[in-house]
Amino acid sequence: MIVITSPTSKIGTRLLGRVLAGDEPVRVIARDPGRLAPEVRERAEVVRGSHSDAVVVDAAFAGADAVFWLVPADPLAPDAESAYSGFAAAGIEAFARHRVRHVVGVSALGRGTAVAARAGHVTGTLAMDDRIAKSGVHYRALANPSFMDNTLRAIPLIKSQGVISDLFAPDRRLPVVATRDIGDVAATLLLDRDWSGVEEVPLLGPEDLTPDETAAIVAEELGTPVTYRQISGDTLKAALAGRFSDGMAQAMVEMGLAKDAGLDTGVRRTPQDAVRTPTTFRTWCREILKPAFDAA
Repeated sequence: MIVITSPTSKIGTRLLGRVLAGDEPVRVIARDPGRLAPEVRERAEVVRGSHSDAVVVDAAFAGADAVFWLVPADPLAPDAESAYSGFAAAGIEAFARHRVRHVVGVSALGRGTAVAARAGHVTGTLAMDDRIAKSGVHYRALANPSFMDNTLRAIPLIKSQGVISDLFAPDRRLPVVATRDIGDVAATLLLDRDWSGVEEVPLLGPEDLTPDETAAIVAEELGTPVTYRQISGDTLKAALAGRFSDGMAQAMVEMGLAKDAGLDTGVRRTPQDAVRTPTTFRTWCREILKPAFDAA
């Protein structure tokens, strides 16, 4: 039995397609089962609720061999520790209670870097990974940089001002990965569980890009002028006010500043990265961003 959390997320939706094509029984945890595709509801057992709830994870993890673990975004959580380790506490206890053997989780790059201790969401994620690792499961933490899919949030600003903005220096070269590639790697690990122990699996995408380069690619693929604008932490925090708690807005600022200071560059790229996570940013823009931009 494979259990999938956050099945309607971009990553969860992608890996579900792969896992449901296999022979193993699949169970999903969904707050709103109505958001699941009809083929998922037909093929998978559905447990309604949040995987932060002890009753829900007890029902979902009973008889489970493997779990895909993804914490949903909670911009109104008090802080990053609550958003990650706090959310995961019941699930981690249930891993041990139900003797779940394998867990694949969505994590972040940055472990071992000088800035990881003050990196907002990433600091919270790595602390959660440590707690999962201590539960006794075999664990693979998919260590990701920023997602290409985050660029979808910039569509209103691109349309109104022709701008993409972030905290990074315009020439800061950083890795970036597509969520669909993360889903594919997660599915492979869940379906072929010939692995043990605790390890991070860095997912770097096929190339590093600067913000100026990403803006140029976006402009070419959308057919409209787009430039990159670096903003300050105070500007970002002010933009998040009202939609994020103060603690989670500060976590976003800290994460961005840490990435600009080298959080995502502690792992050396190898040829395997282009094989494991093959989607280029240009391909992603053409296949995902452009249709979304045209429809907006």
